[in-house]
Amino acid sequence: MKTTQAVTEDIRRRLSGKWHSHLVGDEAAFPHAFALGRPAAADLRADYSAVHAQTVQLQDWAKAHEVVLDYENRTAKGGTTQLVPTHARVVSIDHAAALAAGDWADRLARARLRLGVLRDKYPPLDDVGKTLRTLDAYGEVDFGLLLSVADWYRGDPGRANLGVTPRQVPIPGVHAKWLQSHRRGVQALTGLEDLGLLPGHPPRIHFTYLDPGHLAAGGRVHDSATAGDSFAPAYLPEVVVISENKDTAIHFPALAGGISVEGVGKGGKTPASFPWIRDAPVLVYWGDIDRDGYEILDGYRADFGRDIDSILMGPEDYEAYEIFGTDLDQTGRALQSGSPRPAERLRPEEREVYLRLLDPQHTGHPRVEQERIPLARALEKVEVVCRRMASRDAH
Repeated sequence: MKTTQAVTEDIRRRLSGKWHSHLVGDEAAFPHAFALGRPAAADLRADYSAVHAQTVQLQDWAKAHEVVLDYENRTAKGGTTQLVPTHARVVSIDHAAALAAGDWADRLARARLRLGVLRDKYPPLDDVGKTLRTLDAYGEVDFGLLLSVADWYRGDPGRANLGVTPRQVPIPGVHAKWLQSHRRGVQALTGLEDLGLLPGHPPRIHFTYLDPGHLAAGGRVHDSATAGDSFAPAYLPEVVVISENKDTAIHFPALAGGISVEGVGKGGKTPASFPWIRDAPVLVYWGDIDRDGYEILDGYRADFGRDIDSILMGPEDYEAYEIFGTDLDQTGRALQSGSPRPAERLRPEEREVYLRLLDPQHTGHPRVEQERIPLARALEKVEVVCRRMASRDAH
């Protein structure tokens, strides 16, 4: 039988995935009966007291939060018949928001106001629910700017043919970088498939040469390359280490035949477009021990189309360095557990830590940034991978 914390997480998960479609009327996500799990018959017969204790906890929680429980008769120890709760009924999306707590009530209130604006000013939208979900991340200032930009385009459809970069669009009150990061919202409100914007600069990578011989000969230390350009590094690397964070990539210790590449966020397509990275004999990824780190690793393996070794991202590494972890993101907000993604390319030991960090009952720090781990330790781990690969090739 589920705990009250697990039921609350189920409610939060359903709310997070369906609130937008519920508000626009595409799908009635609530009312909904959440399954509480079915105690095994053997447990009921052997130790009904434990089931009863869980039942009391659920009943107290349900009474405090105006949740209705459904029951069924089950046979317990001694052949007695006992009522066991099977489902918790949440009667509305606002009821779900109250149970999920956090900022959900405010988010729903804001979304309803914005839905009214969308339906009043911008009918018909292709997918109102998807647009509403996109706008959930907009603060009030950005939402106001979005309306101004959408109206500017709608006022003269020819403006979609200006042939300028996102930073050059001449809209009063809109700063240079705004349109670059809010293009999806503008397209949703205007219905324009193309805003007529020139592409920004092509993606680039930045990397550091690690080979001691190359460095001793006065070769350059840092380099960069543009995707799609004709380029070859100073030497073809035997080992490529991709680091999620810039500091660890730039300052990675000397390594024979090595190149350290700065990660480029959650996508691995840009580094994978360089054959000298993609086909390196040894390819290693080192990321933060947190949700993003494991999901980035999974994405890199998909984009590279090959297995990539990871370092310092296993259970023993988390245990060793968790003391240096944090509960806050870059903006100072508390990190949320959330629902795990399939992340099918994670190895068992990586998945173990990934799921542990996302468990709402986990009490340790949900993030250990890789900068907190000594670089000498990272070098040791890379050398272990190199020796293992050499041994495998020898056989």
